Amino acid sequence: MRRTRILTAVLALAAGLLAGTPPALAADSPAKVSLAADTYTWKNARIDGGGFVPGIVFNRKEKNLAYARTDIGGAYRWQQSTKTWTPLLDSVGWDDWGHTGVVSLASDSVDPNRVYAAVGTYTNSWDPKNGAVMRSSNRGASWQKTDLPFKLGGNMPGRGMGERLAVDPNRNSVLYLGAPSGKGLWRSTDSGVTWAQVANFPNVGNYQQDPGDTSGYASDNQGIVWVTFDESTGTSGNATKTVYVGVADLQNSVYRSTDAGATWTRLAGQPTGYLAHKGVLDAANGYLYLSYSDKGGPYDGGKGQVWRYATATGTWTNISPVAEADTYYGFSGLTVDRQKPGTVMATAYSSWWPDTQIFRSTDSGATWTRAWDYTSYPNRANRYTMDVSSSPWLTWGANPSPPEQAPKLGWMTESLEIDPFDSNRMMYGTGATLYGTENLTNWDSGGQFAIRPMVQGLEETAVNDLASPPSGAPLLSALGDIGGFRHTDLTKVPSMMFTSPNFTTTTSLDFAETNPNTVVRAGNLDSGPHIAFSTDNGANWFAGSDPSGVSGGGTVAAASDGGRFVWSPDGAGVQYTTGFGSSWSASSGIPAGAVVESDRVDAKTFYGFKSGKFYVSSDGGATFTASAATGLPAGDSVRFKALPGAKGDVWLAGGATDGAYGLWHSTDGGASWTKLSNVDQADAIGFGKAATGASYQTLYTSAKIGGVRGIFRSTDKGASWTRINDDAHQWGWTGAAITGDPRVYGRVYVSTNGRGVIYGDSSDTGGGTDPTDPTDPTPTGACAVTYKVTNQWSGGFQADVRLTNTGAGAWTGWALGWTFPNGQTVSQTWNAETAQSGATVTAKNVNWNANVAAGSSVSFGFTGSWSGTNGRPTAFKVGDQSCAVS
Repeated sequence: MRRTRILTAVLALAAGLLAGTPPALAADSPAKVSLAADTYTWKNARIDGGGFVPGIVFNRKEKNLAYARTDIGGAYRWQQSTKTWTPLLDSVGWDDWGHTGVVSLASDSVDPNRVYAAVGTYTNSWDPKNGAVMRSSNRGASWQKTDLPFKLGGNMPGRGMGERLAVDPNRNSVLYLGAPSGKGLWRSTDSGVTWAQVANFPNVGNYQQDPGDTSGYASDNQGIVWVTFDESTGTSGNATKTVYVGVADLQNSVYRSTDAGATWTRLAGQPTGYLAHKGVLDAANGYLYLSYSDKGGPYDGGKGQVWRYATATGTWTNISPVAEADTYYGFSGLTVDRQKPGTVMATAYSSWWPDTQIFRSTDSGATWTRAWDYTSYPNRANRYTMDVSSSPWLTWGANPSPPEQAPKLGWMTESLEIDPFDSNRMMYGTGATLYGTENLTNWDSGGQFAIRPMVQGLEETAVNDLASPPSGAPLLSALGDIGGFRHTDLTKVPSMMFTSPNFTTTTSLDFAETNPNTVVRAGNLDSGPHIAFSTDNGANWFAGSDPSGVSGGGTVAAASDGGRFVWSPDGAGVQYTTGFGSSWSASSGIPAGAVVESDRVDAKTFYGFKSGKFYVSSDGGATFTASAATGLPAGDSVRFKALPGAKGDVWLAGGATDGAYGLWHSTDGGASWTKLSNVDQADAIGFGKAATGASYQTLYTSAKIGGVRGIFRSTDKGASWTRINDDAHQWGWTGAAITGDPRVYGRVYVSTNGRGVIYGDSSDTGGGTDPTDPTDPTPTGACAVTYKVTNQWSGGFQADVRLTNTGAGAWTGWALGWTFPNGQTVSQTWNAETAQSGATVTAKNVNWNANVAAGSSVSFGFTGSWSGTNGRPTAFKVGDQSCAVS
C-alpha cells in the first residue's frame, strides 16, 4: 500500500504553470469556433473508491443525511434510497482546481439544508490560489463561495485531523474555521458569508511534520485542527458559550472558551507530548473525548493515547485502550454513540501492519474491546466479517501470511462515525475506500458485525493516462495509488487492478495499434520492476526488467505492431527493446526525460518531446533526430498523440501561460507544425470514432477555446469545435489525458485529478454505429475459415479464428457469422467486435483490419464459456457467402 501519496498530475500542473519561455509561434490557420453546447451524459467508469476519505459528517438533526470529504476529490452526500454517494463539487473549474481538495466539512444541525466546505488543496506554491469556504442552502446542489486571505490544505499533512470547520449548534449563523500556516482561528457570524480572524485566540500552532522540507509541503505549520461545541451550554438562537479548539502544538493542544469565544484559555492539566487529532463531546455524560498521536498523520504516528475530560469537574482520565508502551501507532478516528451515551470508539489510524485496529467501549472508556485479537500469534480472531465482493480489488490480489489478511480492515483510518440516529450503522474511511456496517451492536453481544464497502458513487483517483483500444476492453487506465484497471464494462467495478507487478502508481500505458492484445505500462514501485507487459489486452501481466538507474515509471510507447517498445523512465535515459523488456538498449539523439509516443501505422517510427524540441526515430527507437520545427512550447507540460490509421499524423497539446500554449498539428511526422488559431490553450488531445460522413476521426481536447475552458470535440479536423461539458461538470483539472472511443461515436474518456475516470456519451449519435452492431455492409465473395480452440478449462475456453479472402476482389469491411452447436457464449474478443443472439455470433472488423486484399487473411480471437460439450461450429458465412472450413 502506498504510504506517500504522489499526485503526479498536480505536480505536472504546477510545473506547467511555472515553466516555459515565449518562443516564436508556428504558422497558424484561421478556423471556425463554435461554443454551442452539446447534450452529454456524464458518468464515472466505476472503480468505487480509490482514495483517502479523511472525514465523514452526519447531520445531528435529520436522519440519513451524511457527507464525506476527500483530500483531492471533492465532497459527497449520502443518498439513502440507493445507498450511494452523490458528488457535490464537480462544478469546480480549471482555474480553481485546488478547490477540489476539502480540508473540512460541516453540516448545519439547525437547518439541515445548509452545508459548508472549507476547500483548498495545498498551502505551498503547488496551489496558486487561496482557500475558500463554500456554502450551500440546498445540501450541496449549488454553492456560493467566499475566498479566504490564506491557503488551505486538503491534501497536506494533518488533513485527517478535524473537523476544522464547525457550525454553532445553537446559533447557526456562527461558524468557526481553524486555519493552517499560522493563520489562526477564524469566525463568521453571517452563515459563512464573511470571515474575520479571532484576534484574541492565543495559539496559532507550531507543529511541522518536517521543518527542513524546502518545498513547503511537510514544513507547513498544521495550525488549528478542530473545533467542538458543547451544545449544552447554549440555548436556541443564542451562541453556544463553551467551545473547545484543538491546536497542532505538542505541548498545548487544547483550548477552551466559556464565553462564546470572547476569551480563551489553555485547558489545564491536559496531556503533553501529543497532538489531539480529534475532540468529540458527549454532552449527555459531560465528557470530552480526545484521540492523541505523536504525529500529524495521515501516514505517520508511532505512539498514541486516548483521554477523557470531564467538562464539569475538569478531571482528566487516561482511557487509552492500550498502554502507551505497547503502541506503535497513533489514535485518530473517534466517535460516540448519540443513542447510547457512554459508547465510544477510536481507531489506531497509523497501524499499517498487520492491520489497522478499531477499539470500542460501552462504559465511557473504562474498558475496551478490539475489532480483532491474537489467539496464538500469528493467528487472530476477528469480531467482524468483511465482504468486498462489490469492490473485489480491495484485496489487492494479495494472499498474505498471518497475521496479515486480505482484505485489510484498513489503513489511514482517521474518520470513524456512528450514525447519531442508528447505533447499528457505522462508517469509517481508509486510504482506499469507505467501509461501513449496519449491525455494529453485534460487537457487544459477542457476535460478528458485517463490514462491506459503502462507497458506490464516491470516486477518488488521480488519472495519469487513458487508452481505448479498437478491440478488447473499451478502457484501460493508469492511476495514482491503485495502479490502474481494465474496464470491460464501464458500469461495473473491475475485479482487480493491474497486478504482476502491482504498481503503486501507473504513470503511462500504451497498446499496439494493429495488435491491441499487446499492452505495456510503466509505473512506480517501492521495490521491484517499473515496467510490465500484457499479451491479452491487459487481462494478465508479466514484468519486464529495468535498465540501470530507473527510479520511476516515466512514459512508454508500443510499436504499432507490438514488436518493440520505447521507454523513457525516470532516473535513466530513453531506452528501446525488440522483445518484452528482458533487455534494453539506450536510445541516442534524445534527452533523458523526454515524453515518448509511437506512430500508429509505421512500427519502426517513434516520437519524443522535450523542452520545446520534437524528436523522431525511424529505426524502432535506436536513434532519434530532432525536428527543425520551432515555435512549440518551451516547457515540458506537453502531451501529444499520433492518429491511428495515418502515418506521420501527430497532434500536440500543451504549453504555459507565459509562452507558447495551444494545439499543434503535423502531417509529416513532426517535420513541420501548424498551430490552430482557434484554440487558445490545450493540455490533452485524443481521438475517437469519426462522425458519419466525416473523413477524419473525431478530436477531443481539454482546452480553452473562445475564452472558455472545457472539454471540446471537433468532427472536422479542428476547423470548428463544440464544448461538450457544461459549468456543472468541470471536475477541476483535466489536463493529464483524454481519449475518444474508436468504437462509439461521441464517447469520450476524461482524466481528472481526484474524481476518477469520467466518461461522456452524446445525445448526438452522429450516425455512428454501436461497436456490437453487426448490420454494417459486409463483402461478398469466396472465403475460407480456420477455427481452432487453443486453450480449454472447466467452463471456459479460448479460440482463434482466421478468415481468408479467397475471392478476386478486396474487402473494405467484413462480418463473419456462425452458430455454436452447444450453446457456447462469447465473453471477450480481440481484433474484432462481436455480437451474440442465442447461439448465433457475428464478428466484424475493427477500424484497422477492415481492408483485406484478395488472397490475404485476417485473424481474431475470443474467450468463451461452455458446459457439457464444446463442439466447434461447422458453418461460417461472410454476408450470404458460405466459407470453406478447415
